[in-house]
Amino acid sequence: MSLDPDTLMGPLWTLLAFVGLGWLAARRLAVDPRPIATLLIYLIAPLTFFRGLILGGPTPAYLLITASLFAAACLVALLVSAVARRALPGEEGAVLAFSAGTGNTGYFGLPVALVLLPPEGVTLYLFGVLGVTLYEFTLGFYLSARGRFSVRDSLAKILRLPLIYAFLAALLVEGADLEVPNAVMEGLEVFPPAYTLLGMMIIGMTLGRVSIRQFDWRFIGACVAVRYVFWPLLALGAVLALQATTGLSPALATALLLIGVVPMAANVVVVAMELGMAPEKGALAVLLTTLAAPLLIPFYLGWMLPLISG
Repeated sequence: MSLDPDTLMGPLWTLLAFVGLGWLAARRLAVDPRPIATLLIYLIAPLTFFRGLILGGPTPAYLLITASLFAAACLVALLVSAVARRALPGEEGAVLAFSAGTGNTGYFGLPVALVLLPPEGVTLYLFGVLGVTLYEFTLGFYLSARGRFSVRDSLAKILRLPLIYAFLAALLVEGADLEVPNAVMEGLEVFPPAYTLLGMMIIGMTLGRVSIRQFDWRFIGACVAVRYVFWPLLALGAVLALQATTGLSPALATALLLIGVVPMAANVVVVAMELGMAPEKGALAVLLTTLAAPLLIPFYLGWMLPLISG
């Protein structure tokens, strides 16, 4: 299986257009991105997450994928956090640790998954994405907060995050075999596109306030190395190991590889903005990895897919 770089140009230009709108909003309209970050974290993300779980119809097998990706994201983030604390200032190290456990699996990865995978493979991919998203708003948020706040304050901030309760509510609805009214589900349809639009616009709003002095090659290089070197090798190693031991399906193998090669997550900027921690440097790193994605994703998948299919 091969992936033409042109396949990624549609998602790329759409995302960059949203970034450009955010830049214009910050530069010309003086829009403050901080309230938008709060809105994303405390309202739009939880409702998007709840809707995705309900539509996916979580089963034990699907939830095992979610739990596995959550665990993998947490382990990578903890490893990078231990290293970053020694090499980078507190806030930058915290942002790097958060970014290490996540990627742009939704805004960028989903359109690619729709091209690469059959419908059942897309479902598997989405439940993997849910695990990464759950990491972002639990341990990931905690690691970010620890760059500025105490352990107690960081834990208190996590307990106030509604996405955790949205996850539990979705499991309760499915476990009790309750039916969410169609009118409610139709109303929730507006939240995923709003999540994508505002998430990418925040990058542009943040870049609108960046000066050349904030271009930190050491921080950006570390972000790129984790996202485009460590994660692809980890994904490939995990897939090969699982194929050798459990007989991983081709669709799930491809979904896991895709999660490993997407660019940095826009939520790196959203969380950094909410906590007031180096959002400008995070925005530069996210933008650079997104621009590189149309070249690097076909390269990685073109190299790895024959390995797992042979």
